[in-house]
Amino acid sequence: MTIAALELRGVSRHYRRKGAWFLKTKPLRAVDGVDIELQAGETLGIVGESGSGKSTLGRIAAGIEAPSGGSIAFRGAPYADIGSSAWRRQRRNVQVVFQNPSQALDPRLSIATQIHGPMVAHGLDAGDDIVAAMLARVGLAGLGTRFPHQLSGGQLQRAVIARALALSPDVIVCDEAVSALDVSVQAQILNLLQDLQAEFGMAYLFISHDLGVVRHVSHRIAVMRHGRIVETGPAARVFSQPQDSYTRSLIAALPAASPAARRARDAHQPA
Repeated sequence: MTIAALELRGVSRHYRRKGAWFLKTKPLRAVDGVDIELQAGETLGIVGESGSGKSTLGRIAAGIEAPSGGSIAFRGAPYADIGSSAWRRQRRNVQVVFQNPSQALDPRLSIATQIHGPMVAHGLDAGDDIVAAMLARVGLAGLGTRFPHQLSGGQLQRAVIARALALSPDVIVCDEAVSALDVSVQAQILNLLQDLQAEFGMAYLFISHDLGVVRHVSHRIAVMRHGRIVETGPAARVFSQPQDSYTRSLIAALPAASPAARRARDAHQPA
């Protein structure tokens, strides 16, 4: 039996609402009993509208936030407690690419330094030639001495990807990783992620509200609503034969290139 790269079972994350104690307000169920599996070398797209719980699920999957319930396993081994030495070792294997790269990078440090630091912290060979090769692989050759404010938005996202990739992770959580970029730059970053996956074999948990982007990069798709997964399946099937009414409404809201394309798309929607 194949062991999943990442497996979440019955995962929940509830937050206490602010208010007077005597009002006995119900907790906010940001994530509510989610089951997902991510196989090695696979891209699982997580889609849903704002507030559906996608980003919270991503932080839990990356080991940044502890769940209120359920279990998480990396290659069959349970996640260690957040903050423990075992957790710090485990964090190397699951990296994150966030939505806003300018906030993910330290403005006081050069790009090369920010790639070098995590490698040293995890006991990896972090020679200048290795860091330079990693920057070159993501299209930033010769830019290692620059600081974040000297790079464009697309270059910053490439730097964040290089930093994650430098630790040789098995899983990368992409949380709205291209939503803040121009469309042309989005395409460049998406193509880069796919090329890196083909080369290094890591798995992606790709979180986005943009169904068009998710369809482009995902092998499978899970649709989230109100903290729950309402539908999951191969990307082609989810788009051509959505089973849940919420999925159908999301797909129906996608812009079509022409009236004819819209009619062709709608013809695949079940009544």
